[in-house]
Amino acid sequence: MEAMTMYRDDAPAPDENYASGSGRLIVVSNRVMRPGATQAGGLAQAVLCLLQHRGGSWMGWSGDISNDDAVAASQDGPIRYVTWDLSRQDYDAYYAEYANRTLWPLLHGRTDLMAFERAALQGYLRVNERFAERIAREAGPDDIVWIHDYHLIPLASLLRARGLRNRIGFFLHTPLPAPRTLVTLPQHRAMLGLLSACDLIGLQTSNDARAMQNYLIGELDAVEESDGLRLPGGEFTRVRVFPIGIDPPALAEMARSAENAPETQQLRSSLGRSNLLIGVDRLDYSKGLPQRLRAFRHLLGNNPQLSGKATFLQVTPESRREVSEYRQLSREVQRLVGDINGHHAAPAWTPVRYVNRGYPHGVLAGFYRLARVCLVTPLRDGMNLVAKEFLACQNGLDPGVLVLSEFAGAAEELGDVALIVNPFDTEGCSRAMARALGMPLEERSERWRAGMQVLERGNIRAWCAQFLDTLALPPPAAAIPDGLAATAPVAP
Repeated sequence: MEAMTMYRDDAPAPDENYASGSGRLIVVSNRVMRPGATQAGGLAQAVLCLLQHRGGSWMGWSGDISNDDAVAASQDGPIRYVTWDLSRQDYDAYYAEYANRTLWPLLHGRTDLMAFERAALQGYLRVNERFAERIAREAGPDDIVWIHDYHLIPLASLLRARGLRNRIGFFLHTPLPAPRTLVTLPQHRAMLGLLSACDLIGLQTSNDARAMQNYLIGELDAVEESDGLRLPGGEFTRVRVFPIGIDPPALAEMARSAENAPETQQLRSSLGRSNLLIGVDRLDYSKGLPQRLRAFRHLLGNNPQLSGKATFLQVTPESRREVSEYRQLSREVQRLVGDINGHHAAPAWTPVRYVNRGYPHGVLAGFYRLARVCLVTPLRDGMNLVAKEFLACQNGLDPGVLVLSEFAGAAEELGDVALIVNPFDTEGCSRAMARALGMPLEERSERWRAGMQVLERGNIRAWCAQFLDTLALPPPAAAIPDGLAATAPVAP
């Protein structure tokens, strides 16, 4: 369907000017990365790359909690940073509760973990209103507004209510479940219907786009037109797939530079003759860490010849400690690590190295380059850029192997590159690990070269350009003039 166009090999070459027109680009995300930060996630790295190339404003929460209501603005090269603090009350309701205990589990298909509190919804709407107030004050009439992720679902509608006629795009970095799951969200039509105020809704995979389109048609009575969807109120929106990419040359250079860095040398020396398997994930129930550890335990139990010859490094910064489900997950992972090491370790070998801290991208690049196998096995993930970063960091003369969950968005692009697994299949994952460890150089090289072709075609600049080029397209003539239609706000 045209409304779910996938940008792939046959997509037109993107405009490197990113459809800039005459206006600035205003990027809005829940949190703004501080200039010079080295441990930013995939969203922040993508925004940073975009704005360094094109210039514009980056607006959102500073990451600080205080009662200071002031807006701080600073310029760093081509990027204007506009940030503000959140109060403890707003942080708890908007971020800790509604975003992370209601929307996050919903979007990852874990409705059994979804909690709903009306006070949290009120806080979520209150903070989005505050975002809208600041953006409306910042935006000029020709500026383009690009909103990122589930924290800010109501924002476009709130901006329309303030009279903004600007082109507004929204990109969801998480997966999107089927409509039968989305309808479990209390007041789902009122909340998710607010996305119809966007001129463009971008998603990671074709399955995600299909879910969005089916939801808008089935639950909000949208009508499919040749180039998008028309809502009953006259709003017109396009639903498109834009798989987020990385900057392969920059990562490759970073990995080459990190080969002789102290951290990489220390890790290499400590491994001895053992092959390194690596996983890098935030502590989250969507990442499948217990399942991954059980598969590694199965690998060791069924392959005694690997004793001392396979070491699994799991880098897992803890997050969301205020959420009970995460504390419980932390205990489960630590128990499994202890069990594996207790049963299989030797005086000179520890099978699992579990590290609860983050590392700068430059350090991780060296670790990726050293690893023979990378385990990216989430139960559900929007994309998972670790899979792409690992490939980009490899030594082309002796590349490692990617073991990738079929439930990661990256599997749609890398299905012929990685060893695809179902993370719930312990034995199957174990076999894939064994195959990866024993894979001959010729096959490893062939898979790596194919992967690099995918990464180069869908790099971060192409992702940005394709999204902004599509956002710049005018709406059909029948649409409500200037895109002023806005869905009614959610009743708290």
